[in-house]
Amino acid sequence: MVPLTSLVVPIVVAAVFVFVVSSIVHMVIGYHRADYKTLPREAEAMDALRAQNLAPSLYFFPFTTHKEMRSPEVQERFKRGPVGFLTILPSGPPSMGRNLGLWFVYTLLVGVFTAYVAGRSLAPGAAGMRVFQITSSAAFLSYGIGVLPDSIWKGIPGSNTLRAFVDGILYACATGAAFAWLWPR
Repeated sequence: MVPLTSLVVPIVVAAVFVFVVSSIVHMVIGYHRADYKTLPREAEAMDALRAQNLAPSLYFFPFTTHKEMRSPEVQERFKRGPVGFLTILPSGPPSMGRNLGLWFVYTLLVGVFTAYVAGRSLAPGAAGMRVFQITSSAAFLSYGIGVLPDSIWKGIPGSNTLRAFVDGILYACATGAAFAWLWPR
């Protein structure tokens, strides 16, 4: 067993590795450009949404309760469509600094839980490949498997999920490499 305090350096290095890999994926490779589509007649749609004065939140439409779901009126609203989710963010340019900071905190959090699993599963001096297997598998549960519910429940296209799943493999491998390299001897 390896105490979590002995794994602070691998946690931080793994977070940095994932941050760098994600930057390369999003800024250099750019295959996530296909994740979003432009609204037809965007200006009109934005004017209509602006008139609603929506607070930042996640909206589902047509909105209903479980109790109302079986009523013919609600069923007809779903048949007529559109059906979807709408995320409204605060107005203004995206806060990339804040978002990147939160992403880095997330990578640290994944690193902490990965370290916890590995620290309870492996001894000091464990073989590098074994460390890589355990830590990359644990990290993949967050980075790769964690994206699947959005396709199941929120209608995120499968192609988006597949790209995020590939990202998860890359991030998990970066995490596993950091832990294998820096595992206590």
